[in-house]
Amino acid sequence: MDGTLSQRRIGLLFLVFCVLFAAAAGRAAWLGVVKADDLKAAAATQQRAQVDVPAHRGTITDRRGVELAVSQPAADVSATPYLVKDPAAAAAKLAPLLERPEGEILRKLTQRESGFAYLARKVPATRAHKVDLLGIEGIDTTPTSRREYPRDWLAAQVLGTVGTEGKGLTGLEYRYDQRLRGRDGRRSVVRDATGEAINIRDPRRALPGSDLQLTLDAGIQDRVEEILGDIGKTYRPKGATAVVMDPHTGDVLALGNWPRVNANDLGGAPASAIQNRATSFVYEPGSTFKPFTVAGALEEREVTEDTMFNLPPQIQVADRTIGESHARGYVSLTTSQILAQSSNVGTIMIGQRLGAKKFDSWVRRFGFGKPTGIDLPGEESGLVLPLDKYSGSSMGNLPIGQGESVTPIQLASAYAAIANGGVLRKPRLIAKANGKTVRATRGKRVISEQTAKEVRDMLKGVVAAGGTASEVQIEGYTLAGKTGTANKVDAETGTYSKSRYIASFAGFAPADDPELLITVMVDEPGGGSIYGGEVAAPAFEDIARFALPYLGIAPK
Repeated sequence: MDGTLSQRRIGLLFLVFCVLFAAAAGRAAWLGVVKADDLKAAAATQQRAQVDVPAHRGTITDRRGVELAVSQPAADVSATPYLVKDPAAAAAKLAPLLERPEGEILRKLTQRESGFAYLARKVPATRAHKVDLLGIEGIDTTPTSRREYPRDWLAAQVLGTVGTEGKGLTGLEYRYDQRLRGRDGRRSVVRDATGEAINIRDPRRALPGSDLQLTLDAGIQDRVEEILGDIGKTYRPKGATAVVMDPHTGDVLALGNWPRVNANDLGGAPASAIQNRATSFVYEPGSTFKPFTVAGALEEREVTEDTMFNLPPQIQVADRTIGESHARGYVSLTTSQILAQSSNVGTIMIGQRLGAKKFDSWVRRFGFGKPTGIDLPGEESGLVLPLDKYSGSSMGNLPIGQGESVTPIQLASAYAAIANGGVLRKPRLIAKANGKTVRATRGKRVISEQTAKEVRDMLKGVVAAGGTASEVQIEGYTLAGKTGTANKVDAETGTYSKSRYIASFAGFAPADDPELLITVMVDEPGGGSIYGGEVAAPAFEDIARFALPYLGIAPK
């Protein structure tokens, strides 16, 4: 009886063993045959990893080598949540290093169904290394770089921004993204069972991006932005822009915007402040346009500097009656005096002598109505009325800068042609790319040297006694320029506003042989003053007073 029971037990155990053996054999066969490829790939993945090696993004410097945009080593910190054994403890340790709220990190680490989550991007290398030293299972760092702007606020709208993926989004960072970014590399890493790297190979090496050296001068740029900041405090405008240029080469020495933005902290800046107004803001130039009307008439021999005009208080052009900015009686003024005193009536009469067809030709000859080609993205073309769209009153509006629109960089470029002797050049912002000089364009002659000189002589009168900016003076230097005060167009009614204006000034020094060109535009100044001579001209004076000796331009 006992022997039979024992035999039964042995038989039962043998049967269980056979069943388990068969199951194990079946499992082994399934893993070895059916899942072999998948398991092999999984094992290889655990031992071998393909890692992107970010290329070093090129440095951007000013004309003297001052660093404006640099790339620093950094890392992206990520998590495999289901591998993190103690999320609460991990979050407490990581939060101060990642400079993120502890609760935010804990929420990501407790999403156990997730196989991947970024905890922080572009963490500085020193702090990322401390994360590695924590040795928390499931927490990884991936090498990358972060873009930094050492001067914070300086030329932020010109330099632009770089996104978290390392691509340029705005400004020069966007315009030259491919050149600055270089090419990322690829690294293959084989690790042993403890996670230590035992073999590292680079099948594709990272190629660093090119450096850019700008024509901007950090010293002048900084002073320009300070002066625009003073305008902002005094007049609280919607915005302001200034361009400083070498008129002979087209080199842009400064391009400032107000409000300023911190390039390292754009999160709180409004979109209107991030945009570069010098290339994207379009406005009617008003009286700063008058020198181009006069230049065309001089070239066509319709007038001379001394041609005398008997000017009524107002002029009738088709259905429009146009007067001066300040009421006056009948006067007689020469062409030169008309420009110095910014007479609307006189400029219209000069435009009428020129005629619509020739006037239109000269407007386009100075580059209005098309982009200048400056090395910045999103440049607007301005608006020039087609000749076949002229109405009976057009030659009453257009010669005095109404009914056409420009950008600040277009106006600066056109004034440079007057300053340098008659050659229109593309404004230059890039001096060197990867160590190689980017040559200035030769430009094209738009007016004769004689006409350019005559217009410059007339513009001296603007800052002389009786001119519209007579208080602008710098001891030892002769100055020349033109004020502008233009009504803005009401978008709803299509009529000129009686309360919103553009105040502007364009000028150069020394007047007889200009080496420095400066334009200032202020959008909707408040504080009780609207005139270009009161709002923009003093800013021109302040910029010139700094820049002339700074550049070593001798008094004359």
